Amino acid sequence: MRAFVVTAPNRGEVQEVDDLVPVADQLLVDVERVGICGTDVELYTGVMAYFAQGKTHFPLRPGHEWVGRVRSVGPDADASWVGARVTGDTMLGCGVCRFCRAGKQWVCPYRIEVGIMDGWPGALAEQQLIPARFAHLIPEHVSVTSGALVEPGGNSLRAAQATQAGPGSRVLVLGSGTIGLLAAQFLLARGADVHLAGERPGSLQLGRELGVTTTHDLDEIATSDERFDAVIDATSYDATPAIAARLVDPAGRIVLIGLSGTPSMVDTRDLVLADVTTVGILSASPALAGAIEAFATGAVAPDSIVAEVIGLSEVASRLDGERGAAAGPGPKVHVDPRL
Repeated sequence: MRAFVVTAPNRGEVQEVDDLVPVADQLLVDVERVGICGTDVELYTGVMAYFAQGKTHFPLRPGHEWVGRVRSVGPDADASWVGARVTGDTMLGCGVCRFCRAGKQWVCPYRIEVGIMDGWPGALAEQQLIPARFAHLIPEHVSVTSGALVEPGGNSLRAAQATQAGPGSRVLVLGSGTIGLLAAQFLLARGADVHLAGERPGSLQLGRELGVTTTHDLDEIATSDERFDAVIDATSYDATPAIAARLVDPAGRIVLIGLSGTPSMVDTRDLVLADVTTVGILSASPALAGAIEAFATGAVAPDSIVAEVIGLSEVASRLDGERGAAAGPGPKVHVDPRL
């Protein structure tokens, strides 16, 4: 089968790789759509921390935001999966450690991360394997585009939930990329008064079209005197956590879901003396089902976040930062491996 393989830093190509065969409880899935995200860019450029930690090595096959249809199953899997449209968890826990036994496999110290760590190639390929216990059914009326946005949707839903925002709560989302735009939609569905800050005018305009009434330039909000009940940092900048600490109200909540390449500096006195709660979000795992439900009911309609759909042969150019001439304003690029 064809797959996109990163062979070295800033080098990737489409290769013919061995066909996949499901064993045990695994599902073999014909991939219909895959999202490219910042993690994939870090894998492509070789800057991701997992390389230094020895958890990831070249060559590798990325892709962890995906949807597809089950072609066949392993000998221990339920055959009723065949023909179903599914997505899969990224965090494959060991199943026996104390974290997995507590239902928190996404922090399992022995986990494998699909398309990110060694041990489980990603979905930028014609087919993908996933253990049935980590698969999630996608209703047929949910679009393929939405299906491939479930993983970032789950992360964004967790961020929105962590703000504890309700009707009328003033929430600032720093970052108008995929996670920021999705988090804004989940917050709007909770009745919050959402403010969105970003750098790209097109993404901010898209935020307004999705229902955000107030948008800000990221540099301007950094020096603003406004205060918010909660702030989500969905950027990749090391300075934004401190900005969030300055803009949140006393007894408010800061939610950190973005990661910077260098350590962030926050004066913890700003948090302690204002009784601020700070929450970190890793993984969509506990909110995948919630994201699917929100997409299925129409409470959140994410498709416009996708700017373009490309084939495997164009993946390297997008990881290099290029955008297609006909790409829309959204931040997300999707890949159809069948093209």
